[in-house]
Amino acid sequence: MGLKTHGTMAVDWEQRIDFDRLRRERLQKAKDLLKESSMGSLLCFDMNNVRYLTSTHIGTWAQDKANRFTLLPQNDEPILWDFGSAAKHHQLNCPWLGERSRPGISMLRGAMTPEMGRAEDVAKKIRIELEMRGLHKEPVGIDIIELPVLFALQREGLEVVDGQQLMSEARVIKTQDEISLLNTSAMMVDAAYDELYRAMKPGLRENEAVGLVSKVLYDLGSEYVEAVNAISGERCNPHPHVFSDRVLRPGDPVYYDILHSYMGYRTCYYRCFTVGYASHAMVDAYKRCRDYLDAAIELVRPGRSTAEIAAVWPKAQDFGFANEEAAFALQYGHGIGLAIWEKPVISRLVSFEHPVEIKPGMVFALETFWPSTDGWSAARIEEEIVVTATGHEVITRFPAEQLLVAGAHYYTVNGPLPTTRESESSPSQRVLEMIETSAKTERVGVTG
Repeated sequence: MGLKTHGTMAVDWEQRIDFDRLRRERLQKAKDLLKESSMGSLLCFDMNNVRYLTSTHIGTWAQDKANRFTLLPQNDEPILWDFGSAAKHHQLNCPWLGERSRPGISMLRGAMTPEMGRAEDVAKKIRIELEMRGLHKEPVGIDIIELPVLFALQREGLEVVDGQQLMSEARVIKTQDEISLLNTSAMMVDAAYDELYRAMKPGLRENEAVGLVSKVLYDLGSEYVEAVNAISGERCNPHPHVFSDRVLRPGDPVYYDILHSYMGYRTCYYRCFTVGYASHAMVDAYKRCRDYLDAAIELVRPGRSTAEIAAVWPKAQDFGFANEEAAFALQYGHGIGLAIWEKPVISRLVSFEHPVEIKPGMVFALETFWPSTDGWSAARIEEEIVVTATGHEVITRFPAEQLLVAGAHYYTVNGPLPTTRESESSPSQRVLEMIETSAKTERVGVTG
């Protein structure tokens, strides 16, 4: 294991996460890409991009408001407009921003009506800053935006272009400190799964499982529990992607996806169990699901492509769907960082025609699904992987090599889970054969 697991405290006797370095390196990556582009500036309303550029945060309650915004001009430092009191807080507590933290309010997703003039106010603020720097005639790249603000910027004579791809590209390769934060975030979910595993029994409701997980994460220092998908019994197939108040029963399959944020860095982390006992159909489904996942993980190393990974996964028609769009996100890979879904996207829907080379510093999740032959149960597993210089490291460590049965601590369908083992098992002969077969039949690889 190459990655260290730190506590969540700052200490003077050990080098842990260097937040000053995190701030500098994130901003520099965006500056470098902006300098190479045809844009004169970047204007970001997405809170993840605002945080990436300014290292500010005011709580996830603001995540869906598109109200805070930051401008990054060419060859200059970012300017942030925020809720009035938040702007003052940043001035006092974020010395890397200083007077560049200013009060500014957009439209609150339409709550501010057009006659209030907020869109025009935003546009004038941006035009003034760009004119001061001689950049008002250069294209302005924007990530997301409310239409009235877009129209107001255009009326100010500014050319608006897509800046979302630039920010997405800046965030593809994680810095050393980003990887440490992602590892810490996954560690917290490891603990949540352990508590959940001990608690699962007939009579537990899905929503109670969500509450238990949320408490564990917040107690450990999570800043935001974005979602806990708790799916059990007949709800497992097809996957509904939302929890309910269904009560767990003996023999139920149940899988969870835990999505939360530590210092902004997310998890997407599925685990699958059965309650009390497992049917033969569920055991077989889990094995198939795990084999597809292991085959994908085995391919993760620099120089490989997302197409090669997608090639080992089954076609949509093989597990009951009409096409790849209908089955999207069931056999799936996606980058993970300040957002749940970042580049690269790995799927049979897009990866064959648009393969992406796997590079060191990428961090992504790989997730697989397989329905059982009984017609209602299904398996769902996911691992988060850091791409290293020579291969990869799995950072999601709660046991998932075999199907866990709740009710006996770390028991699998084949008996007690060994206490001495590797965190990532060597690929089986079947997995190696799957990779060899896919390479021959799909003929995929990295393209220019």
